[in-house]
Amino acid sequence: MADDLTLVIRGGLVVDGTGAAPREADIGLAGDRIVAIGRIAGRGAEEIDARGKIVTPGFVDPHTHYDAQVMWANHITPSSCNGVTTALIGNCGVGFAPCKPDQRDMLVELMEGVEDIPEPVLTQGLPWNWESFPDYLDRIAERRFDIDVAAQVPHAALRVFVMGERGVAREPATEVDRQAMARLAAEGIRAGALGFSTSRTLNHKTLDGRPTPTLNAAEEELTTIAKAVGETGSGWLQVISDFDEAIEAEFAMFRRLVEISGRPMTTTVLERDSKPQEWRRLLDLIGQANADGIPITGMVLTRPTGIMLGFEISQNPFVDVPGWDTIADLPFDAKIAALRDPGLKARLLSETPRDPALVKRLRRWDRIFPLGDPPDYEPAPERSIAAEAARLGVDPAALAYDRMLENDGRTILYRPLSNYADGTLETVREMMAHPNTLIGLGDGGAHVSILCDATAMTYGLTHWTRDRAQGRFPIEWMVRRLTHDNAKALGLTDRGVIAAGRKADINVIDYDRLNLRAPKVIYDLPAGGRRLMQVSDGFTATILSGEIVSRDGQATGRLPGRLLRGAPS
Repeated sequence: MADDLTLVIRGGLVVDGTGAAPREADIGLAGDRIVAIGRIAGRGAEEIDARGKIVTPGFVDPHTHYDAQVMWANHITPSSCNGVTTALIGNCGVGFAPCKPDQRDMLVELMEGVEDIPEPVLTQGLPWNWESFPDYLDRIAERRFDIDVAAQVPHAALRVFVMGERGVAREPATEVDRQAMARLAAEGIRAGALGFSTSRTLNHKTLDGRPTPTLNAAEEELTTIAKAVGETGSGWLQVISDFDEAIEAEFAMFRRLVEISGRPMTTTVLERDSKPQEWRRLLDLIGQANADGIPITGMVLTRPTGIMLGFEISQNPFVDVPGWDTIADLPFDAKIAALRDPGLKARLLSETPRDPALVKRLRRWDRIFPLGDPPDYEPAPERSIAAEAARLGVDPAALAYDRMLENDGRTILYRPLSNYADGTLETVREMMAHPNTLIGLGDGGAHVSILCDATAMTYGLTHWTRDRAQGRFPIEWMVRRLTHDNAKALGLTDRGVIAAGRKADINVIDYDRLNLRAPKVIYDLPAGGRRLMQVSDGFTATILSGEIVSRDGQATGRLPGRLLRGAPS
């Protein structure tokens, strides 16, 4: 066998994804499979010296929005440069298929608002060489990537495809509409989608404020689709909901959808400042459902959901005051030059945002922090702009203004929005430790000018197994959560564990050096569009299907990544 080894990883501390204690071992690969673990005498065609490093399965991210990026990019960053080797797209009910030619603008407008991907980027970047969902999968399948990609059938696209403007206007679906959507959902899953997704949150809306077409879809509509999904015998149901006062009634409907379909469901779990205990009730309901044999998981993030504030990105504390309009469309360098003018600064500081909601979102100074490098996602209260301004005896708005002008106008401030009601991540710790949760929600590919949470899996390792002062998890526990548990939930039983016969998706990590760097703005999207990019130090190598796709954070140019269809055995 030694003569057939294409790659040997030597002497690493193997954290195999099962939750077992780490052990030192060599790993031998032949093609895209792991074939040997232990002491390997023979040489491989390639070798990686992993002494002093940990070796893990590639991370499996079940919540991304690379639906557009996979059509123009081969490197699915920032996920692929942060250890992710498998990503699921089509979450939150939004996507680009199925779609008739005269409906393209509707889906672009929806994605622009819901997931903060600018219209010019989508208009120039999407080839639109598909109409049906199977066509869309075929177009992805023609491309090559540095990760594997799997898809879901998005409910909003189904509604628009079948109902047109009636669907956008959230009119009730007729029986004919319901049956058509159900048929298309099943068609998509039979073509290889791993599930069906929908959104029931007011946070998902177009730029002009119209809610997502699926917001108040009736149970009859969801039931018809769920039955059709169930008849395929494959896939899961992915849902995000506000729950609010009707949490018991909403969750009872979710239970019925799972029972009717026979398919598992996952739903987003977040701690909201306005209802800081609601997540506990939701996890109690999820726990009870599983005790009753109804498989529902909550999906959680390793850190707060938050936004970045800065003069180079789309949000800052002054973006909604009248004076900002005078510089909003200037090139970045000219904008920063204008912002250094004392007269403009005085004007912006004196004006109030026109939208009162933005005052709370963008000017709550006790909840706005310098992000730092490496970034601090669990900042202490004394690091807030409010606390620093009080120590200095200055106006917090002026201090925020000055901070954002630092580093040639590229300094970023951080505003946690959820999972941080008490100013710590103890809530997140409890969420992750719950037996019926999955770790995801990084939203890679979306919100590209206000956040970069695709790196939250790296943060799971750095913060939660090494850096946090207390309440850390064993490294083998966290690795299992980022790999095996997510792969199993998606039915991807060929990956997520380092074992003979499994797919050779592997990270070699210099654990002591592993650190996230501060996000930076890059302009590599179609039409020159900008996005936040965040890299990490410490990823010695990432291996996908037995090929090294990155070394020391640099892409090798190898692109073995493919579309995943269905759930391979």
